Amino acid sequence: MNVVVVGAGIVGVCTAIELVKAGAKVTIVEAESPGGEQAASHGNGAWLSPASVVPMSMPGLWKKVPGYLLDRSGPLTIRWKSLPGLASWLLKFTLAGASISKVERTSRALNQLLRDAPHRHARLAEEAGLSHLIRQDGLLYAYPSKEAFADESLSWKLRKMNGVRWQEWDALKIKSKIPHLAPKYTFGAWVQDGAHCLNPEEYVRGLANYAVSLGADFIKGTVTKVDVKGNVHINGELLSTDKVVLACGIGSRVLAKMVGDDVPMRSERGYNVVIKKPEFELAFPVMPSDGRMANTSTNDGLRLSGQVELADEAAGPDWRRSDILLHHAAQTYPSLIGEKYDPATMTRWMGKRPSMSDGLPVISRSRASARIVYAFGHGHVGLAAAPKTAEIVCSIVMDRNAHPSYREFSVQRFFGNLNFNASIEKEPKLG
Repeated sequence: MNVVVVGAGIVGVCTAIELVKAGAKVTIVEAESPGGEQAASHGNGAWLSPASVVPMSMPGLWKKVPGYLLDRSGPLTIRWKSLPGLASWLLKFTLAGASISKVERTSRALNQLLRDAPHRHARLAEEAGLSHLIRQDGLLYAYPSKEAFADESLSWKLRKMNGVRWQEWDALKIKSKIPHLAPKYTFGAWVQDGAHCLNPEEYVRGLANYAVSLGADFIKGTVTKVDVKGNVHINGELLSTDKVVLACGIGSRVLAKMVGDDVPMRSERGYNVVIKKPEFELAFPVMPSDGRMANTSTNDGLRLSGQVELADEAAGPDWRRSDILLHHAAQTYPSLIGEKYDPATMTRWMGKRPSMSDGLPVISRSRASARIVYAFGHGHVGLAAAPKTAEIVCSIVMDRNAHPSYREFSVQRFFGNLNFNASIEKEPKLG
């Protein structure tokens, strides 16, 4: 079977590896270098976390939307000029988290992709000779008080419901593990099964090279057209194939529309700043509850990732978001007080997370043709969820019987009724 995988981000390269192992002849197509700055996986927080099962859209979100429009310094902001084009997506996004039962369902679905993500990445990295890039040291959520932790009780109930384990730390324990953290953080939840990647770009590039070493081909080019017969136009030239996997992040939306699936996916823009030579190194990644950003020590330096911005896809970066990240970092780590963006000592990045309105990726055949398979829309969890996504995609492409519990990722959910409650493993409700 000849399969073209469009996209060489983390989802695309993991999918290519699975397909080659399954006996397919695979061609990867990517316009830029695998894992390069164009890829959402390039600049994420580098977390591989089973605790990332909490949806972005939660009950009560609709009350906060006016504030997001007005506050340019908040962790999530919406550009006024982009509001008309985002209105429909925002409504669907808000409704997706309108009740506890809805967020329970979403978290259970995400858990299927994330619950063993650290183990899957460790195994994959070992196979590819990249074990030095994966660390399994846990992840810390830091709070100014236990009351602040309790304010997020729903999030932690969702995690507990999905089997996430954590230890509660007091100020003394936090200080002993992360001495550079500001003393205002007196309570922490340490997720012991969490892991992180020391260099997402190098990791994705290494996995792409591993796929090629296993027998995959790589074409540097742009896919301009696909059709239901499996024809792919790369740089204007026709390539016929048996199956096509669309795993090119936000770019998948245009290609999916060509075969009749106009999906509610928008660019949820994320920013990061990397301080190349900080005065300290974190023993493991930290997420301060007030800054809402992932702080991770990587091979390139201290990465500060976060700052969600909703805007037109073609809009330029708003680098004030980087300044806000540095401001929060100074409040989190006193030794960073006074730091301002300096291209000599820092790098900054803006990327486009492909986010579905209901908070779940699309991992399924297209509606029009079994030749076209989708693997996109992972939002914040693409890096962590990629190995499991690749396993599901491989079962679809190779015409194996996928477990019925994967139907919640079907593109059909946006165009007709699916009985999701019957397709997800039953879990106790939160009460």
